[in-house]
Amino acid sequence: MNRERVAGKPRLMVPQTAGFVYCPGCHEPLVARAIAEALEDLGMGDNAVGVFDIGCSSFLLGIMDIDSVIGPHGRPPDIATAVKRIYPSNIVFTVQGDGGLLSIGADPLMGVLARAEKITIVMINNAVYGTTGGQMAPTSLAGQETSTTPGGRDASKHGFPVHAAEMIATFKSTAYSVRCAVNNPYNYEQTRECLRTAFTKQMDGVGFSFVEVLSACPSNWHMSPAASLRWIEESLMPEFPLGEFKNVDKME
Repeated sequence: MNRERVAGKPRLMVPQTAGFVYCPGCHEPLVARAIAEALEDLGMGDNAVGVFDIGCSSFLLGIMDIDSVIGPHGRPPDIATAVKRIYPSNIVFTVQGDGGLLSIGADPLMGVLARAEKITIVMINNAVYGTTGGQMAPTSLAGQETSTTPGGRDASKHGFPVHAAEMIATFKSTAYSVRCAVNNPYNYEQTRECLRTAFTKQMDGVGFSFVEVLSACPSNWHMSPAASLRWIEESLMPEFPLGEFKNVDKME
């Protein structure tokens, strides 16, 4: 009988020798796996550079067997710009949280968009600041309780959640902008495909690519992993709909 392997650990994923550091139910390792599989699908694992931000995403650097850089909080787009210009044939991507990219990292983000840098940014949107205690983030929902909004986010005081994928799609420098999730097997496979598309846009020299991934943060949401999956479906997705917001093969 012929046997075909249909699943398994990606070659680019390595064990964490210091032990697993992510909270139970966290989706960030799933995002790392999807990135690893996308790179392997494209045969670019040995020609990829990941630039990781301070925060939960920084731990991904220890479980991915690729060339990596970790930079000051919010500054990975600037570092990725330098790496891409030095090694233009490599896939260069950042992995950042919503706070690290849209708050302290808003200036570097606007810079790469203005300069039409041909890099990929992967933003993990869990609607809070994960590492520092669950404070309100730029993506926190109206009414969402966080450690800095115990009564819920008040739009009249705190404004509204930022829709990054839609905003980034409005820039002429953007070749691809999409929002994905990894809360079920179907959405995971879609995320993997979105990452392949984003990296291909970069490899083809088309333009900037952006992948936003909705991610569970059970610890800071004060929910069980199972309840977090329901909250993504019932609360996050209605505010942040999944799908492509821009996909072009030529800058015009």
